[in-house]
Amino acid sequence: MTFIESLQAELEKEAITTRKMLALVPADKFEWQPHPKSMTLKRLATHVAELPGWVEMVLTTEELDFANNAYAPRVVDNTKDLLGYFDESLEKARKSLWKAMDADLLPNWTLRNGEQVYSVEPKHDVIRMAYSQTIHHRAQLGVFLRLLDVPIPGSYGPSADDPHM
Repeated sequence: MTFIESLQAELEKEAITTRKMLALVPADKFEWQPHPKSMTLKRLATHVAELPGWVEMVLTTEELDFANNAYAPRVVDNTKDLLGYFDESLEKARKSLWKAMDADLLPNWTLRNGEQVYSVEPKHDVIRMAYSQTIHHRAQLGVFLRLLDVPIPGSYGPSADDPHM
């Protein structure tokens, strides 16, 4: 199995669980947040939905400079739009991985804010970081949903709400 094939397989595996979780986000609670320093449910869910798009960005660019790229999250108004955004991000990731070869994963990619450099890593490491960010923020989303009494599906096995997964 090539490294690209491994990344493709992991993308597909994580997408199943991520989509299940995003489908549970109640639009009537979009503005809810568990703490003033926390993201709103809508912002967190939108971030989870956009993260697969990092695969395409990393494979087609050399860096992301926050100073030169104003961030504006996608506006979603309901759970259907949220899932549509996730599906769009996922499709971009799939297509970019389909076109890529292992050699495309070797060049360095830089994350910066102007002169402040956060990281310089090989593209394969940045894609893995994007996958890890998806898993991390999906777990956060699970906590948010649990606090809203939304039953949580299993991820890597059964959950307390889905014991016979």
